[in-house]
Amino acid sequence: MDHLAVLSLLALAPIVLVGILLVGFRLPAMYAMPVGYIVVVGIAVYFWQTEWVAVLASSIQGLILAVGLLYIIFGALLLLATLTKSRAIATIRRTFTDISPDRRVQAIIIGWLFGSFIEGASGFGTPAAVVAPLMLALGFPAMAAVMVGMVIQSTPVSFGAVGTPVLVGVSGGLEGGGGVEERAAALGMSFPEYISEIGFQTVLLHAGAGTFVPLLICCMLCGFYGKERRFSDGLGAWKFALFAAFALTIPSVLYNYFLGVEFTSLLGGLTGLVIVVLAARKGFLLPKTVWDFPPREDWLARWTGKIESGDGSSEAVSTEHRIGLLRAWAPYLMVAAVLVITRTIEPLKVWLEGATLSWDDIFGTGIGDAVEPLFSPGATFILVSLVTYGLHRMGRRQILDSWKMAGSQLAGAAVALLFAVPLVRVFINTGAEFGDTGLESMPLTLAAGAAELGGTDWPLVAPWIGALGAFVAGSNTVSNLMFSLFQHATADRIAAPPESVVAAQAAGGAAGNMITVHNVVAASAVVGLVGREGDVLRQTVLPMTYYLLVTGSLAYVLVNGVALHAGTIMLTATLAALAALLAWLKRRDAKLPVPEHTRLPRPGAGGGRPE
Repeated sequence: MDHLAVLSLLALAPIVLVGILLVGFRLPAMYAMPVGYIVVVGIAVYFWQTEWVAVLASSIQGLILAVGLLYIIFGALLLLATLTKSRAIATIRRTFTDISPDRRVQAIIIGWLFGSFIEGASGFGTPAAVVAPLMLALGFPAMAAVMVGMVIQSTPVSFGAVGTPVLVGVSGGLEGGGGVEERAAALGMSFPEYISEIGFQTVLLHAGAGTFVPLLICCMLCGFYGKERRFSDGLGAWKFALFAAFALTIPSVLYNYFLGVEFTSLLGGLTGLVIVVLAARKGFLLPKTVWDFPPREDWLARWTGKIESGDGSSEAVSTEHRIGLLRAWAPYLMVAAVLVITRTIEPLKVWLEGATLSWDDIFGTGIGDAVEPLFSPGATFILVSLVTYGLHRMGRRQILDSWKMAGSQLAGAAVALLFAVPLVRVFINTGAEFGDTGLESMPLTLAAGAAELGGTDWPLVAPWIGALGAFVAGSNTVSNLMFSLFQHATADRIAAPPESVVAAQAAGGAAGNMITVHNVVAASAVVGLVGREGDVLRQTVLPMTYYLLVTGSLAYVLVNGVALHAGTIMLTATLAALAALLAWLKRRDAKLPVPEHTRLPRPGAGGGRPE
């Protein structure tokens, strides 16, 4: 069993199976992931001849990681429940409806900008866990909130958690690898400078692909969740969407170049948020026509979950409002501040990371992992929730209700994550050190098979490998750890600049976060949408495909320069196909009647959002 094509298909089988069950059959992740786990264990044992003790150790390692993720989810749920029970969420809702009642504008500001800032500070799926429940409280359908939260986990992800995917993922993946130090020396760089160069090329790829992400969000929001399913309604916000895109991508490039990888998404997201909010309050480039969801009674059943969505109405705010603007927003501001402080003040960061619950060298296999309970974003969420109890003057009953709400919502995500993460660890830990066949691990075997197909056009393929790694491992950082050296070596073999190919890997790994199963599970859990992960994946796979096509094309241009070649042809074809699709949708939608809920109120007819 050493034929590369056969082995690649075997390695791909668990991933394809999970995808079919989730997307094709719409099976909830809590059922699909256990099936995938059983299949990956069977393939690992019988074809890779992985030792059973290694399989067991990998499964325990996955459980440790899953507990860490559930800790973060519970913290996010607890904060949302706290704000709900204190009624601060009504004030937060009004903050965004006061800027604009247009749901497209709200999705861009909350998801694209605020979410990017949270990604830069914390990473690891935290943005969706923060922005999805906030949008739910504003009156978004639960599935729409998750969709927006997942799509924005692309452009800022390579620099999330203060640059971890590059500084830990790429650096750790390349450190000590053959040819890496030689390439850095040839460019007159030290190893850290070489990593920074990869980071800079990565942000250039993201700046190109990320330009249209806010517009895609608008079109998807209107096409999937509008009364008439008009994708072209999203084009009504194209000026504001492009403005918001550039407000984030341009500062991100500048921060990366002048300050370093750590501050790319952190300060880029914050700068963009400030610029766009101030501009939006002045009405700058806001859509002329307000777009809203259809009346709640017309929502499809699969749009909603177990947590009731807010309605965002001015009436609800006026009757429920108990908390002032500053006090209502203080918990989210504290979350952002604590995340920034704990990740930028080195002595404090080292102290928090030092408190670990770990199991190293499980059963003598060398496999192990740890949970950092104080450094985890979960600790930040819980700490802020505790402070909020006093800040919002909550009673004992309100506090108890918030914990009960968060605990009951956590249960649905637990089963899926407790199988999904062990599946990933078994998949990864199948190399020669864990079996007798001498084969590379399943991820590396799969990547090698793809390389055989890619040839000299490998830069076009490289982002897809990064996305595959993120889908399997649930992390851009882990994807970079797995595949950076492979991408570097492949570039050497085809005489391409390795730093550009590794940058494509990092950008593709970020795009893969849009379809990472346990991120979808986590985001779904915080809005009570457990069991509908497949529906979300069916939507997010579309912008991910766009993102990978564009970053692959741009990576090819970085490698070969601007000329008439496969990269420029694919880039032109991708953008032309996108433009043609939007133009066709606009012509088709023009034949449909304009629904009442998208029209602006007549002058003198009263304020508030049109119903």
